[in-house]
Amino acid sequence: MSNLKNRAVNLVSAILFTLTLATTGKSIAAEHTALEPPTQVVDVRHSIVKMRLAPSVSIADAAEAMISKATELNLALVGQQRISNALRARGIETPHLEIFQFCNPEDAVKMVAHDIIYASYMPCRVSLVEDSSGTPWLTTLNLNMMIKQSKLPVDIYKIAVTTNTKMMTIMTAGANGEF
Repeated sequence: MSNLKNRAVNLVSAILFTLTLATTGKSIAAEHTALEPPTQVVDVRHSIVKMRLAPSVSIADAAEAMISKATELNLALVGQQRISNALRARGIETPHLEIFQFCNPEDAVKMVAHDIIYASYMPCRVSLVEDSSGTPWLTTLNLNMMIKQSKLPVDIYKIAVTTNTKMMTIMTAGANGEF
């Protein structure tokens, strides 16, 4: 439970940090380049939530469980990139890498109407990836960091928190193979 709590705290922190940057209203495009980013990330791992698949859960079961849970939570699967499959079809052996994109269009429109910066975070993504030792993981952006550090109107705050809760529920279902 402590590990899950740490992940949640990291997620909130990353989301809030990003929202703080987004709500300043300042353009940083002229001041920085891709090689000289405007912010300094001490440890990029704090910007994501990472869940290991339970030993008894296959990659296929995790994918199916996430899609099923997303449907149950009214988040549409709006995209799915089977990157490792595409590479294998070209004769390139690679560990599993698949990206799932989920969205509630009504919530997306409300967030973007508040500030177009939120379009950059859409749709919500979960990666299903094997590390170099073959261990399967689920990863997503740490939205909690953004939420915690932002001054959002109540209605937008509720959407952000609800969406983040749904994403964590989807990942947990996938990691545990819960349909």
